[in-house]
Amino acid sequence: MIKQLFQLILILSILNSYSQKMKNTYFTWDNFANNFGKEMVSAEDVYISMKKNKLTDFTYTKLDFHFLSDKKEKLEKLNEYLKNNYGYSFEKYTTWEGSFELKGKTNSFPITKDNLIYWALDMVKRGYEFDCKLDAYGAEIDKEPILPEFTKSKEDYYFNKAIDLYNSNNLSGAIANWTIVLKINPKEPNSYYSRAIVKNELYTWKSAIADYDKAIELAPNFVSAITNRGTVKDENGDYDGALEDYKTALKLEPNDAMTYFNIGNTKYNQQKKTEACRNWKKANELGAEYAQKRLRKHCE
Repeated sequence: MIKQLFQLILILSILNSYSQKMKNTYFTWDNFANNFGKEMVSAEDVYISMKKNKLTDFTYTKLDFHFLSDKKEKLEKLNEYLKNNYGYSFEKYTTWEGSFELKGKTNSFPITKDNLIYWALDMVKRGYEFDCKLDAYGAEIDKEPILPEFTKSKEDYYFNKAIDLYNSNNLSGAIANWTIVLKINPKEPNSYYSRAIVKNELYTWKSAIADYDKAIELAPNFVSAITNRGTVKDENGDYDGALEDYKTALKLEPNDAMTYFNIGNTKYNQQKKTEACRNWKKANELGAEYAQKRLRKHCE
């Protein structure tokens, strides 16, 4: 059952990678890309401030957040998405310096430095998708903290909760719960693997590779982790590293369609069209119907 869930995650990740960027007029792609690193620094600053106010790591905390946009309708669509997919609550709309503002509150979220950083990146990503900008966030520190149950008996509970959150597109919530699993059991490779997929969706590929490295260290025959790591390397221009991972994966599973498909992608990126088509054809023969689109586009 768990293996089937992992395969589902892998497929969802692939499908998500083909989503189209919307044409923004308020928070553009350049704004998003140029401010990405600054958002990580800002989240760390917020975390440091919370620690000075006696935050205990992993305390379940509700964050107040503000988004801005040039049209109220955009904020309304974002608000609806956050309510339906994240369970966040709406407080009010206001105006601020010529922009419309959405004020809301998260549900309870286990705060650590990394969890807060990934929450902020998740919100910046969601804001961009609706042409809205995350403007500010913060929280009061609970003097009587409520923490996760870091017991072996709860490991599956938090793992399955992470799966559910991922399937509802709550990326930061999924990361936080797989992090709880790893706090309970640091030698659980499936959580490193799953968390790596989501980290890559939030554009932190180096951290994603680090999680894939750990999963493979703990489970050297983890073919999906090896293949996924190769995909991340490919996306970031390390074609030789990607092909080395795919070679290792095929030694373990010689008829893995996904691996052949990915080899085709990397060969194409290397401008080796003939080799790319040969590998996409092999993937298709092994049941990877998604390879047909590449074959029709590049190989006929």
